[in-house]
Amino acid sequence: MSASAVVSGHAGFDMREKTSTVLRRLIEADEILLRPGIAIAIHAQIAEAQGFKAVGLSGANMAAHVLGLPDAGLITQSEVVENARRVCNAVRIPVIVDCDTGFGNAINVRRTVKDVIQAGAAGMFFEDQVAPKRCGFVKGKELISIDEAVGKYRAAVDMRDELDPDFVVIARTDARTAVDGSMDEVIRRARAYKAAGVDMIYVEALQTIDEIKLARAEIEGPITCTFRAIDPAPSLQDMQEWGLSMTSGTMFFKAGLVAMWDLLEDMKTRGMDPYNEFMSKVNDHPLGGFGGFDLAGFPEVVEMENRYLSPEQLSKYDKTIGLYDPRVGHHAAARRKV
Repeated sequence: MSASAVVSGHAGFDMREKTSTVLRRLIEADEILLRPGIAIAIHAQIAEAQGFKAVGLSGANMAAHVLGLPDAGLITQSEVVENARRVCNAVRIPVIVDCDTGFGNAINVRRTVKDVIQAGAAGMFFEDQVAPKRCGFVKGKELISIDEAVGKYRAAVDMRDELDPDFVVIARTDARTAVDGSMDEVIRRARAYKAAGVDMIYVEALQTIDEIKLARAEIEGPITCTFRAIDPAPSLQDMQEWGLSMTSGTMFFKAGLVAMWDLLEDMKTRGMDPYNEFMSKVNDHPLGGFGGFDLAGFPEVVEMENRYLSPEQLSKYDKTIGLYDPRVGHHAAARRKV
């Protein structure tokens, strides 16, 4: 689904709106946008099923889930774009793509923006780090010059305007924790990037609540920031009151990784018993049993079969045996047994 494709009525969206138009409205609204940070298509489908209005395709999550690599600038432009295309095709809500440093200079950035828009994304961000970059929470970050960064953001904005003026370009600055970093440099760069025409500023790795409030006071327009260094972590209501436009649970995928680790550790000592216990325990969960088949769209396949296949072809369902009947779906079948 391209950014110019229509959006279904999910979450109250107008079916005729582009996903980029939806996202632009969300970041300009008074209510803060909470968008989960995801890695692959099924993550996005879970978020959409839960009613989230947008998702962010995280570079760190992509590198880990798709390649099994750290967030050290090792994922390539083509790998990011292909993964983004899969995610955008799997959901109807807006997708924001993390594009690391833009994958080159200003000329390369134009290609990246073009490819990400054509993949179906509603927005993207890239940072002002020297390539190869580092995850925003990792030591060793360096910045390109402000002039070079401005040129790259101007290139992104020009391509946005050529292909889809509603597409959201977000400028991320790592100036707080990079070499020679400071809040003064954060504000200087943020203002320069806004002047270049970006739609939102993303300030990485702020260290205190006062720094968040300072960034909000000194930077015009929508802003977002990360808060992992702040303990205790602020609530969504806190961030709403401070005037942030968007925030994310980028590391929510850890819930699944920790659960898999613990289950496999238990299976190492108890064999299949932990697996069997888990499967029994979650059978009635929305993703239990064959619920994942429902989420991925098996019922929609049956709808298309009913529309396009002959009665003779459809008779295959009554002539075969299986634990999952996509005509019924997992949870409808479970309800019938009760």
